[in-house]
Amino acid sequence: MSDSIHTVAVYGAGSWGTALALQLARAGSKVLLWDIDTELLNNMQRERINQRYIPGVELHQNISIEHSLERACTACDLNLLVIPSHVYRDFLHKLKPFLNQNSKIAWASKGLEPDSGLLLHQVINEVVPEVSQKAVISGPTFAVEVAENLPTAVTVAAKNEDFALQVARALHSDKFRAYTSHDIIGVELGGALKNVLAIATGLSDGLGFGANSRAALITRGLAEIMRLGLKLGGEKETFMGLAGLGDLVLTCTDDKSRNRRMGLNLAAGLSADESKEKIGQSVEGVRTAREAHLMALKYAIECPIIEQVYNILYHDMKPQQVVSDLLSRDLRSESI
Repeated sequence: MSDSIHTVAVYGAGSWGTALALQLARAGSKVLLWDIDTELLNNMQRERINQRYIPGVELHQNISIEHSLERACTACDLNLLVIPSHVYRDFLHKLKPFLNQNSKIAWASKGLEPDSGLLLHQVINEVVPEVSQKAVISGPTFAVEVAENLPTAVTVAAKNEDFALQVARALHSDKFRAYTSHDIIGVELGGALKNVLAIATGLSDGLGFGANSRAALITRGLAEIMRLGLKLGGEKETFMGLAGLGDLVLTCTDDKSRNRRMGLNLAAGLSADESKEKIGQSVEGVRTAREAHLMALKYAIECPIIEQVYNILYHDMKPQQVVSDLLSRDLRSESI
């Protein structure tokens, strides 16, 4: 197989999967867009628009709707997974029969595997160890802005620098810039944990605590991400970059963020289930809060904001009590 990427199979036709399919197509790749939802695919094939998730944006001519997982996998140079983290293992088992040692996998999903708390590259390593070319795509991105071709920058991380460059080149266009990194752990963890912090800032803003509180939550939230990330082997520079600070600021400050809206809804008195139903799409921070809480306990890392978001979501603690608990903590140095 050629080192260059000409055809990409994108698995997951939600908002982010469709946006990435559009970007890859604009950048020159042939894109095969697959989803488990046959009705969604049929509507997209007929209307050439993903009316459910990205209404109003016509699919690029380089995008083909593909109903067969086998055809998508065997025809592509790159498999790009854009599916919720809680179904990763099951999906990989379905994809595995069509993969081999020459296959290439990238993923743009953000989260931790439920129950195991594994990072997504660890799940991939367990299920398809024969695939050596693996890369993660992350950064401060709202799907609708990428779909509308607004200026965007992301990070592509892979252990193999040449492969990271291949994926970055496939994404690159005049309005989309991809930087490369070798820090898969840092990029993944930054992308997963920022969702939990976005719930916290949504709660704070929903309760009317103001800009000072929001800035403090973002800053101290970044410290929590870095403490956990450095313990797991991530690099400090990554957490100060696009996949760390950049993604955290974006997700915590703009209402396009589903996780921020979750916090706003909780502050308004809705339950987590009511809020998820109102949002109507996956809210990764809810599951990630539990796994991040358990990860912090496992490694004895102090993460008070993550802990309190977990308490709200899983122990019905009132938001006002959470704020009181955070403010009443013992004084300490600001150092990470």
